[in-house]
Amino acid sequence: MNMGKLFIILGIMFVVIGVIWSLIGKLPGDITIKRENFTFHFPIMTSIVVSIILSLIFFIIGKFR
Repeated sequence: MNMGKLFIILGIMFVVIGVIWSLIGKLPGDITIKRENFTFHFPIMTSIVVSIILSLIFFIIGKFR
């Protein structure tokens, strides 16, 4: 597999992930604290999901090197 095809596949994966993410919005496990004039959002579950996805992508890229 050459680099061009790899970038096309990664681009398609990012588009699919972006569409799914925009439909889901906030994952269960994300922490949101709302006060009168203060909002704190800590996306812990989203961070874990993004970390897993990036780890898989880098693992796949490493296999083709």
